This record gives sequence, C-alpha cells and structure tokens, in this order.
Amino acid sequence: MLYREAGDFKTSYQADNQTFPIRFDRVGLRVVLVLALGVVPFFINDYWANAVALPFLIYAIAAIGLNILVGFCGQVSLGTGGFMAVGAYATYKLMTAFPEVSIIIHVLLAGGITAGVGVLFGLPSLRIKGFYLAVATLAAQFFLVWLFNRVPWFYNYSASGQISAPEREVLGYAVTGPNAEAWVTYLFCLLFLIFAAVVARNLTRGTMGRSWMGIRDMDIAAEIIGVNPLSAKLSAFAVSSFFIGIAGSLFFAVYLGAVEVGEAFGINKSFLVLFMIIIGGLGRIGGSLMGAAFLVLLPVLLKNVLVGSLGWPTDLAAHLEFMIVGALIVTFLVAEPHGLAQLWRVAKEKLRLWPFPH
Repeated sequence: MLYREAGDFKTSYQADNQTFPIRFDRVGLRVVLVLALGVVPFFINDYWANAVALPFLIYAIAAIGLNILVGFCGQVSLGTGGFMAVGAYATYKLMTAFPEVSIIIHVLLAGGITAGVGVLFGLPSLRIKGFYLAVATLAAQFFLVWLFNRVPWFYNYSASGQISAPEREVLGYAVTGPNAEAWVTYLFCLLFLIFAAVVARNLTRGTMGRSWMGIRDMDIAAEIIGVNPLSAKLSAFAVSSFFIGIAGSLFFAVYLGAVEVGEAFGINKSFLVLFMIIIGGLGRIGGSLMGAAFLVLLPVLLKNVLVGSLGWPTDLAAHLEFMIVGALIVTFLVAEPHGLAQLWRVAKEKLRLWPFPH
C-alpha cells in the first residue's frame, strides 16, 4: 500500500507538476542517487568499471541524445557513431591545444561542437523525412568517419592514425590516462549522466519538448497551430548531438583512452544506440537508461553464464547474443513499441490500483 497518491497533497503548481508525483518514487530516486554517488564508488573495481559501469553510463548519455531526436521529435537518425566521433576528435584537439583547461570544459565544448555539426547535417530534415532522412544521416555517418580517417590534422599527423587521450586531472585525481582509478572515472561519467538526464527531462517537459512532440505526431498540424518546423527540428538535432558528442568524448577520453575512428565509431555503434532506445522505449528518458543497461549487461551475463559456467565456445555465445537482441527488437516493435519503459509504467499503474481490478 506504499505506492499510492492518497494523502500526498499538493499546495503549489510546481508541486502538482513535478516529475515524480508519488512520494514513493521520489524517495526511491533519492535512495538510488545516494547509493550511486555514496556507496558504489567505495566498492567498484577495474573489472566492473570497464565491463559494466562506464559503458552503461556513456551509452545512456548517447541514448538520451538519440531519443530526443528520434523518440521525441520523430526524426530518424543513423549517424550516431559519426557524431560520437566528432565529440571524441573535438576533445582530442582541445586537450592537445589547450592542456591547461579543465577536462570538464573540454567535454562540454566537444558537445557544443558536435551540436553545430548536428545542426549542419540536420538541415535536410526541413525537406525530407522518414526513410530519406535516415539515408541522409547514414551518409553523414560514413562521411564523418572518412573525414577523420583521411585528414591528418584531426589526429595531429600521427603515423598510426590513432588518437590517444593525455592524462588530465579533476580536483587532483586523474580521470584520463593509465593512472585513472575506477571510482574516479565512474563518478566523472555518472555526473555527466545525471546532468544529461536532468536537462533532457526538463527540456522535454517544456515548450521546446512540446514543439518536438508536435512535429513528431503531425508536422503539418503543428505548423498550423504555430510551431516553427525550422527551429523545432534543428533544436532537436542540436540538443541530441550535444549529448551524443559528450558521450563520444567520454567514450574516447575516459573509457578507451585511445581510438581508431573506423573501429570505435563505425556504423555498428549507430545501430547499437538505436537498438537501445527501441528496446528501452522511444520518447522516454527512463527508457534510454533501461535500453542502455539491457544491452550492456546482456553480453556480460551471457559471457559469464554460457562461457564461464557452462563452458560454451565464445563465438557461439556471441551469435546467441545477436539472436536474442534481434528477436527482442522485432518483439518490441510488434508487441510493445514503447519498450521496457512502457512495461515499467504499466506495472506502476497496476500497483497504484492494486488490489482493485479497475
């Protein structure tokens, strides 16, 4: 009987319009934040940071960005990997050109640079949509990977073509480079995820978010009632690319440390993030987190159970992973287009009505 609104009185418009109207949800969120910020850093080690925590946090930021564009604004994009590469290479150039500037500023500036690139490649959305827009963003993916491969200036004329993150510190603790500790990198990425989730949640609940959803549902009707398609679509591309650029920056500087653009930010990366928001739920910030958690934890679980416990061959476990992900994508698209977030919402509605049938 804890999951109820009875007795939870609202005395202001702000309280009535809050994100979590039920006290149990608000308390649960605070508990999760306390555990994530105050408990996990004391127990996390290199394995859990590199195998689970950092990939989840970084992909969740990218999924939030892509969900703003695809789930809230209805603009299909297959260029996520290319935009993550923009964030990574922008961070590398900023870190090498301005070594005295904080890595936090570099990450945010990389997101801003990626936002500008996203707006540039979002211009075709003013004329085309659907499948044709997907092809245009796919062309952006291949063009950006080709650009970073072929122009030596982006990787400082390195003979190998790789970029490597120099060591940088925040408050005296290394967050990049081989000396970075697991709990430091975890907290660094976690704070960016909290920032992305809070900003995205507030944007999608405000005037800008309503404009995005109007364009998504019916762009002609939205234009008739006063929504400007130019500003709505380009703002969605800008905000989406900003978060994706931050994710690419963290993926390069904090998680991998050294990348080669074709391997780290290829077309597979674009599809992976797209699958995350499909499974997690389009148009749901929480769905982005669920989809990222699912697709990060699934390979780890299969590897530990099938390979570690049952002794299956590694390639067989990898093929099974592809089969499971493909089956889930088809299942969610057919049976539950809103993904895991919708299942979670329905479960909460059942709890609010239990034990009554209606």
